[in-house]
Amino acid sequence: MAVLLLAEVTNGELAIDATAKAVTAAKALGDVTVLCAGASAAAAGDAAAMIDGVAKVLVAEDASLGHRLAEPTAALIASLAGDYEHIVAPATTDAKNVMPRVAALLDVMVLSDVSGVVDGNTFERPIYAGNAIQTVKSSDVKKVITFRTSTFDAAGEGGSASVESIGAGDDPGLSEWVEDKVAASDRPELTSAGVVVSGGRGVGSEENFALIEKLADKLGAAVGASRAAVDSGFAPNDWQVGQTGKVVAPDLYIAAGISGAIQHLAGMKDSKIIVAINKDEEAPIFQVADFGLVADLFQAVPELTEKL
Repeated sequence: MAVLLLAEVTNGELAIDATAKAVTAAKALGDVTVLCAGASAAAAGDAAAMIDGVAKVLVAEDASLGHRLAEPTAALIASLAGDYEHIVAPATTDAKNVMPRVAALLDVMVLSDVSGVVDGNTFERPIYAGNAIQTVKSSDVKKVITFRTSTFDAAGEGGSASVESIGAGDDPGLSEWVEDKVAASDRPELTSAGVVVSGGRGVGSEENFALIEKLADKLGAAVGASRAAVDSGFAPNDWQVGQTGKVVAPDLYIAAGISGAIQHLAGMKDSKIIVAINKDEEAPIFQVADFGLVADLFQAVPELTEKL
């Protein structure tokens, strides 16, 4: 069976972590061909060719594929679909925009946030905020899938796949780029960071969130937040971790002032080591934490930052 994997390409560069984890999942389905698409994608194609398990790389460069426009990318994938039984991607923001459009063009269902591969037709995915695992069997001729990368290990390097340039396909002209507004940050990207420090409602205010940021900067970590903190205006939306935010699985996750609502746990419980700081010893976060500190975060976090 042949698999077409849409790589995550941002500003001409390959998002190695997300793509390599999706390659691990895709390898269970057959020979993996990686598609790198964008206004500039040659460098991303060369990087993808080095991922272990990639059989072939297709590079499509065209202005119509730039600026993360979903419609031209979906049209390109649909034009290539005839040669593949599985069309997959990491469950990133971009892929969640593109893959449902691909499924609609092919008149099949989309299997989102797949966390396990049983066989070529059967897959596992979390439901009810991760409290249950649903097993889904698809009879569609072509399967369109996004993989929850937090549940797969990244494929290593050492591959030597061939790289082929292809045309961009027909632009349906359904959308056009107007402008991008990007928040610049020296911190690592939240979903791929090795360490994440998150604050919750217990932080109390936007000004107090500086405590969380100082600890994160000391650790070279990304900053996260619970939905309660975001809804209260303590932190921006793109920091939100949880069922309706981002799903993370870092090596170390520090939760300060987060009670551990089920929706938040759905976004971080796959973290390798979880450290919880909360003055309420009955907080649900302690049920999933590897290390728990019952303490006032306003004393514990500054002291931890100082000692580090």
